[in-house]
Amino acid sequence: MAGNSQRRGARQRGKGIGAQGRTAGSGGRPRKALEGKGPTPKAEDRVYHKAYRGKQASARRDLAGTGGRSAGLRSGPRTPKLGADWVVGRNPVWEALRAGVPVKVAYVAEGAERDDRLRDIFRFAADHAQPLLQITRAELDRLTGGAVHQGVALQVPPFAYADPQEVVDLALDQFDLAARAADDEAPLGPVIVACDHITDPHNLGAIIRSAAAFGAVGILLPQRRSAHVTAAVWKASAGAAAHLPVAQVTNLNQALVACAKAGFTVIGLAGDGDAVIAEAPTDEPIVLVVGAEDTGLSRLVREHCDVVARIPMSDTIESLNASVAVGVALYELRRF
Repeated sequence: MAGNSQRRGARQRGKGIGAQGRTAGSGGRPRKALEGKGPTPKAEDRVYHKAYRGKQASARRDLAGTGGRSAGLRSGPRTPKLGADWVVGRNPVWEALRAGVPVKVAYVAEGAERDDRLRDIFRFAADHAQPLLQITRAELDRLTGGAVHQGVALQVPPFAYADPQEVVDLALDQFDLAARAADDEAPLGPVIVACDHITDPHNLGAIIRSAAAFGAVGILLPQRRSAHVTAAVWKASAGAAAHLPVAQVTNLNQALVACAKAGFTVIGLAGDGDAVIAEAPTDEPIVLVVGAEDTGLSRLVREHCDVVARIPMSDTIESLNASVAVGVALYELRRF
């Protein structure tokens, strides 16, 4: 019957919360637990996780790479800009110092093992007042990009190229002075050496050395498809790059045209030249153009030459190294 509370499963009405025989509520604790504690931390931020230990070890390595100093308080060397030229290794550094390569900063690693070559470097630095900055090996590794430096390295400053017009004006001034001094005799014309596609730095360095040895006024280099004056060129020139102006031109063909208009005779060196270099005129300003050993003078450069001359030699040899050819040609043009 309706309202019968005795049936099976029926609940007794009228007994609310807190009545006798009822269990206590949870007070909302389960709901609070479900609210969570924010996003789960990354593995590397959990101190009990192995990723955390790996992160700490990496931070210690980074700190060792800066010599233990913060970036804002560093008193040691700063990372060089991209493109900085370096000489690394004990023998290369020793040869560069002896050749007179300009040095921006010289570094030696702390605890570097002393041998005869390193003692030579120390002695040279002391005799020539060249400071050696001592840094950690890790820092030297970072500065040199992981190169095999053997505990010593030199940072070489960018080469200061001369202005092409200044080289031309210098040659013309020398010619005027020689003409006044010679009176009625024909003066010996100055020579500028122009390089066409010389991409080997050792070849360029040797050309600069030969040019300086035989009294050339300067060197003209194209900005593109040519070796630039780097530490390797300094070494190959045996320091001659410090005494001979080297200029870069945007376009070698246009530079040759400008020289011709200024009164220079443009002579190109080629194995199949129509003239012999010994027959070239020596009483006027000259631009001597040398091409790469394998390809020779480029077509346009050849077209801008007033004379294409050859060096007579045995039929058993097809061509000379570019620097050797320049040395022979300059000897003939200067007629010492």
